[in-house]
Amino acid sequence: MSAYRIVLADDHVMFRKGIRNILERDVGLEVAGEAGDGLELLKFIKKATPDMVLLDIAMPSLRGLEATREIKMISPEVKVLILTMHRDKEYVYYAIAAGAEGYLLKEDADTELFKAIEKIRSGGYYISPLLSGELTHDLIQVHHKGQLPPPESLTVREREVLKLIAEGVQNKEIAGLLFISVRTVEHHRANIMRKLNIKKTANLIKYATCEGYTSSTI
Repeated sequence: MSAYRIVLADDHVMFRKGIRNILERDVGLEVAGEAGDGLELLKFIKKATPDMVLLDIAMPSLRGLEATREIKMISPEVKVLILTMHRDKEYVYYAIAAGAEGYLLKEDADTELFKAIEKIRSGGYYISPLLSGELTHDLIQVHHKGQLPPPESLTVREREVLKLIAEGVQNKEIAGLLFISVRTVEHHRANIMRKLNIKKTANLIKYATCEGYTSSTI
């Protein structure tokens, strides 16, 4: 039987090395590649489709949840396990909505990683024990029944605008920083809120914080 091929995507090299060391304890698993950001990950998947991707939420170039949506469009059969430090259950919501089959906290990786991979490989969903419960179970059931469509992906420019909004930068300042007009900023802002189905700026900032826009580069 051929090995189960996994790709690791995280912008911290030492963390990737640690996860690789854990995975290599199982002869049935193969680390097929590594990526330091979302765009690099997508390029790899287009060239050689793995069985599973382990990726973080906050990565440069293309964040984990957006990368998940792209992966599912390119190769729906690829399983996605989010491997992150973020414990807020809203992250779980966004991950499942984006198409991920699992959500594992980095602090649980040493004891739960193989369980998560096996459960997802067998066709199930996995949520870290510290986060599992009725809420996450309901989210999984709703998504599995097709009642929770993932939001549209943001363009690179929209992600740039969202990052600046989340950092409290006003439209006029955003226009100056990106060398575009204020009207164009307003247009991007409206598109972002429409795509994410968010009505209020406060909720937009909350979403941006959840996806790591305030803690990593575009």
